[in-house]
Amino acid sequence: MGVNSNRVEAFSTHQTTLTVKVSVPMPPSMEVHTVCLPPQTTTFQKLKHRVSEIFFPEDPLHRFKNQTWCTKLLLGVQFFFPIFQWGSGYNLRLFRSDLISGLTIASLAIPQGISYAKLANLPPIVGLYSSFVPPLIYSVLGSSRHLAVGPVSIASLVMGTMLSENVKDPILYLKLAFTATFFAGLFQASLGLLRLGFVIDFLSKATLLGFMAGAAVIVSLQQLKGLLGIVHFTGKMQLIPVITSVLEHRNEWSWQTIIMGFGFLVFLLTTRHISMRKPKLFWVSAAAPLTSVILSTLLVFCIKSKAHGISIIGHLPKGLNPPSSNMLYFDGPSLALAIKTGIVTGILSLTEGIAVGRTFAALKNYQVDGNKEMMAIGFMNMAGPCTSCYVTTGSFSRSAVNYNAGAQTAFSNIIMASAVLVTLLFLMPLFYYTPNVILAAIIITAVIGLIDYQAAFRLWKVDKLDFLACLCSFFGVLFISVPLGLAIAVGVSVLKILLHVTRPNTMALGNIPGTQIYQSLSRYTKALRVPSFLILAIESPIYFANATYIQERILRWVREEEERIKANKECTLKSIILDMTAVTAIDTSGIEIIGELRKMLEKRSLQLVLVNPVGNVMAKLHQSKILDSFGIDGLYLSVGEAVAAISSSWKPQP
Repeated sequence: MGVNSNRVEAFSTHQTTLTVKVSVPMPPSMEVHTVCLPPQTTTFQKLKHRVSEIFFPEDPLHRFKNQTWCTKLLLGVQFFFPIFQWGSGYNLRLFRSDLISGLTIASLAIPQGISYAKLANLPPIVGLYSSFVPPLIYSVLGSSRHLAVGPVSIASLVMGTMLSENVKDPILYLKLAFTATFFAGLFQASLGLLRLGFVIDFLSKATLLGFMAGAAVIVSLQQLKGLLGIVHFTGKMQLIPVITSVLEHRNEWSWQTIIMGFGFLVFLLTTRHISMRKPKLFWVSAAAPLTSVILSTLLVFCIKSKAHGISIIGHLPKGLNPPSSNMLYFDGPSLALAIKTGIVTGILSLTEGIAVGRTFAALKNYQVDGNKEMMAIGFMNMAGPCTSCYVTTGSFSRSAVNYNAGAQTAFSNIIMASAVLVTLLFLMPLFYYTPNVILAAIIITAVIGLIDYQAAFRLWKVDKLDFLACLCSFFGVLFISVPLGLAIAVGVSVLKILLHVTRPNTMALGNIPGTQIYQSLSRYTKALRVPSFLILAIESPIYFANATYIQERILRWVREEEERIKANKECTLKSIILDMTAVTAIDTSGIEIIGELRKMLEKRSLQLVLVNPVGNVMAKLHQSKILDSFGIDGLYLSVGEAVAAISSSWKPQP
């Protein structure tokens, strides 16, 4: 069959000569169709298409087609600043919904902001600063309607861990925290501008599941310092040092702190359980942290003369975010630490923010632009360190409250930031007597939801390698360190990809009687072998990394089939059909392997036949001239046509 031929060749087949154990349908006149080449394209066109698919899979310019210049200008402004898109149709009804949701998440953001700053070993006021400026920036640049922006537990934990292990000077620590946040934002914005969002896809769901569960356990154990009233506590984040520190400092335990801490912890967990069981009562858990802060502050204020064992936050400065661009640290021995911390926290916060945004967008049937989200989160983290903010992103807990409270647009972030502004200007003295133990209880309640054992069980049932990645991440965080645990999990995920690439699945196919359908013999019990044929399917691209394995695996299939035929005294094996429908790509190593395989089989009097190579694979096979060696009977459009045409050539002509 000529590759460039446009004609349709017909073969007359008869069912009178070969005696077979399976009846393959062979109509009196079976059409054998030519495998066509893809349309001719230049190298530039191929490169343009490939680059477009890699960096612009969603075709961001489709809205600008067939539009006037005035409309294109307006669409361009809306594209870069989504606030002009939803703001043009904003009305009182939307404002009412956003006002309620914004005030609701503010009641959660204020205590969480203070708590997460403590988790990152930063002054509590920095957490409130970070809940004011970044949400305003995101409301202008972000594409999600429900993402509530602010400090988050995981990024705070990682930053606190990576910096506190190497820096003891509080001033230098604060400088490095702001600098790390700047580099996190620079990294995030660069990914968005260069449209390299696929980089964060290396953090698989299984990896993040184990990482977040391990981090939640470590965060919760770290809060034992506040819950028990311990003054001297380890700065390490591993399981064993934390437990050892708790037991070694039993003499510092404060019974007043323990009673208050566990009392409010039970209250917070109860309200969380109520909201989970009855989603309409979401406001119960949303209001619980601020309620706990108010009640505990009043309680400590009333018994301040008798509550010497309960540590309090103390003085918090009033006023707007002070400028801090002069504190950015761009020259010195600790710069590498700041960059490394920024990249790690940047990846984690970006992954969490985009995942949360897409989750709630799917519930409301709208799309979130991943690259636009990267730029929005990146720019707010670049601007944040100039106004005394540390790393921020979309919080799952606050976004869930925002969604359930009925938020309609990103204006809810502006409402939340306004509430934080009022707090910064007028309400800071009220937090003086707020006990640190209540912050510990709030953090534990927030992070305990990150432990999803049901999802881990599903991983075990569905994919053991994903479960292994989850376990490696979990135990790596618990027993080694937070960043190394994450690195181990990413390594396991990459190893899984390499296993799939280097050891692709191959399977033997059989005919389902009465049809022209060929399916896996191991999967379909009705599928039967076709005598004298070995039909194989490859379910992977053929690259240099797996070409040798595929060759060896096919030869093994041939050997095992010949042994089976000899043992059962069946018809001699004559032809190997290679179904290439699932081979989506091939490189020069793969092409050479196919050529070598044909020669090796030919020496054993076996014919190698290729079936249905896809467009780009067909083009490369044609350009390499390797198809010339296969001859007229070496290439077919379907397995059924190949079996019918080849078997007819074995029968005597009438």
